[in-house]
Amino acid sequence: MNTVQDGVAAAAWADATTVIIGAGQAGGWAAQTLRAEGFNGRIVLLGNESHLPYERPPLSKAVLSGEAHPQSTWLLKDSAFAELRLEWRPQTSATRIDRDNRRVELEGGEAIAYDKLILCTGGRARPLPVPGGDLPEVRTLRTIDDAALLAPCLVAGRKLVIVGGGWIGLEVAATARAKGMDVVVLEAQSRLCERSVPQDVSQHLLELHRSHGVEVMLGAKVQSIDERAGGLCVRLADGKSIDAHTVFAGVGLIANDELAREAGLRCDGGVMVDSACRTSDPSIFAAGDVAISPNPWMGASLRLESWQNAQEQGMAAARASMGHPVDYGPLPWFWSDQFGVNLQIYGVPRAAHRVVRRQAPGSDSFTLFYLDGEHVKAAIGFNAAKDVRFAKRLIEQQRPVDAERLSDTGIPMAKQ
Repeated sequence: MNTVQDGVAAAAWADATTVIIGAGQAGGWAAQTLRAEGFNGRIVLLGNESHLPYERPPLSKAVLSGEAHPQSTWLLKDSAFAELRLEWRPQTSATRIDRDNRRVELEGGEAIAYDKLILCTGGRARPLPVPGGDLPEVRTLRTIDDAALLAPCLVAGRKLVIVGGGWIGLEVAATARAKGMDVVVLEAQSRLCERSVPQDVSQHLLELHRSHGVEVMLGAKVQSIDERAGGLCVRLADGKSIDAHTVFAGVGLIANDELAREAGLRCDGGVMVDSACRTSDPSIFAAGDVAISPNPWMGASLRLESWQNAQEQGMAAARASMGHPVDYGPLPWFWSDQFGVNLQIYGVPRAAHRVVRRQAPGSDSFTLFYLDGEHVKAAIGFNAAKDVRFAKRLIEQQRPVDAERLSDTGIPMAKQ
């Protein structure tokens, strides 16, 4: 360790101010990383919620079911959070970014000057764009407070209609069914999770849910939601109607890029950043669900809405804001738990890929490998975490594989 250089670097940052807008997982990791990398200046963390930075995946599972307390999702305990020496501003919203003077303006008129600004503003649940979609009994799930409102609605014997057969909708369906609810999933497309998984995986998810008593209706387009005595009535475009005690809307996310757009930063349904998490303003960075970044594995720039990206991009943005070299382009990873099945996806499965299945006789666990020639480009595992971890190495290293050996469960993945 070069103590002279370290001392010079620390001194250079001592009088600097970094403002982080957004105190979710990305913002929390950005703050932690700044301190871990030796930033000794002022860190202002603005969050419009009252909670400490937390992870969102448990909200639709353990927190919603009541198996876990909301505080279990916090990134840090109170004492560890205090050690970061942050200027923590909960329930505080930024209203404007003054790029010319490098200031963030807050509700109430206060302004905070910054040297570097990191946008971790995330997103919000997309409302149902139909008459009645804004009724109080129509719930969404994005925050701890949302989970607190939805949880009391999950009562055995009652009926829950879920609009949207994507990941959040299916996870809520699994949690509600485990609570003894009558659950109906309405998906407007021809299959579940159509945007993110191939047909065979959609079919497996469909069979999984139907086998646990969830009624899944594909090609079901909601026309309106009406109030009725004791609940709601969901009316479909084909003339059918479904009564429900509660409706849950899981129809996607809207990126909170309004501040950035109003400040003149490049945006397109999210804040555009380069591989160093830098926006079109060299003093402003962005990370997490709001950021659109280039991804070499995807071959495009896009927003990655995942636990992995919120954490790792928050860390990368913090390092980049300090001038460290950053080239962020992670292999996409996603996971979900439904009805005791852990599903993990690495990489980007495409229709042109050859599919190789690895499954021991009589086992419910299996892994699907997606090959381009002799190279694994993606893998999806059902209760196969160990195999999927090895698959990640194969994807990243791009070592040629033999399809027959890959499918042979008698040959360990370590020897592929």
